[in-house]
Amino acid sequence: MDVQRTDARRRKWTRRILVAGTLLITVPAITIGLARLKPAAPLVEASSVWPGEVKRGQMVRQVRGLGTLVAEDVLLVPAVTDGRVEKILVRPGAALSPETVLVILTNPELEQQTLDAEYQVKMAEAQYRDLRVQLESQTLTQKAELARIESEATLAKLRLDRDEQRFKEGLVVALDYKITKSTAEESARRASIERERLKIRQDSVEAQLAVQRAQIDKYKAMYDLRKSQIAALQVRSAVNGVLQDLPGAAPNTQLQIGQRVTAGTILAKVAEPTKLKAELKVPETQVNEVRIGQRAEIDTRNGIINGRVSRIDPAAKEGTVLVDVHLESALPPGARPDLSVDGVIEIEKLENVLFVGRPAFGQPNSMVSMFRYVPDGKEAARVQVKFGRTSVNTIEILEGLAPGDKVILSDMSQWDAYDRVRLN
Repeated sequence: MDVQRTDARRRKWTRRILVAGTLLITVPAITIGLARLKPAAPLVEASSVWPGEVKRGQMVRQVRGLGTLVAEDVLLVPAVTDGRVEKILVRPGAALSPETVLVILTNPELEQQTLDAEYQVKMAEAQYRDLRVQLESQTLTQKAELARIESEATLAKLRLDRDEQRFKEGLVVALDYKITKSTAEESARRASIERERLKIRQDSVEAQLAVQRAQIDKYKAMYDLRKSQIAALQVRSAVNGVLQDLPGAAPNTQLQIGQRVTAGTILAKVAEPTKLKAELKVPETQVNEVRIGQRAEIDTRNGIINGRVSRIDPAAKEGTVLVDVHLESALPPGARPDLSVDGVIEIEKLENVLFVGRPAFGQPNSMVSMFRYVPDGKEAARVQVKFGRTSVNTIEILEGLAPGDKVILSDMSQWDAYDRVRLN
């Protein structure tokens, strides 16, 4: 027969109470423990980060700038006179000699002015010849008059000599002698006056001819000017070089056939291709340490050219300052005006300093956090690093790292919430 169990109910409740008590203690303990656990270090692909090693030694500080090669001497060829473009004989890139004709202009008005100037010269020369003949004729007439008066003076002098002898012999009365003497003296004075008149006449003739010659010279100068302007309608290079540009009258335009140009308009830019310099655009925040005479290297993508800073523009434009670099070594093949180049300027050399490759977020004289590799290389831990002076590719370390430390230089801003990362 069955026996009734009276303690079964009690044991059941006891188990329930023990389970409930266990849960009340265990669950909060686990929750608190989990809350105190740090988040697991995220996994980062090692191939996706840029590592760098801290070194001690010489650090060369440099400033980088992008720019172009330009000709040291660019000849601007202007239009000497107004005209209309009739022909364009060469295009940019062509090699030029001093006699190369670049552009031919036309100016019918100038051609008419040149013809008028030529006839003015011929007319002035004819007038000069006519005036000279007239003045020579007048001079001959005055010379004949002088000859006549001198002849009369000579005869009067002879009569005086005769009457003087007769007067001494008593053959001529005193009155006749005095009359003869007065006549001779008057004739001598008239001859002297006439000689003075002839001299003045000759001076006057020379002055009148000089005035006419000056008029001829004036017309000849105008004619020569017109001829030179006509010749200048054929616009020439005047130097050996390479044609860089044929600019139009308006900015950012090219010269066109039929275009009207005025005197002084720049028609062509000619450069000597073997005499080039580099124009670098250096950020205005870095140019304060650039000095004239500092060494520079210009990368043409086809070779490196050594040079030195020759000029620093006094004004900034669009956040950059233009720095000219005089090239000292030979140009590599393919170097030409307007070629894009990359240049670095050496600021100074720092001896026995701690430095590392410049990280993506590195700024001079700042405190930043970086991830440093742990010895096994499988993880990287965050450390505080103080930077000093910077260069193009390196930055000085003042605090936080030691020689031989390896750090991550690439941007790790997406892991700012973690102090450690695992490297896969």
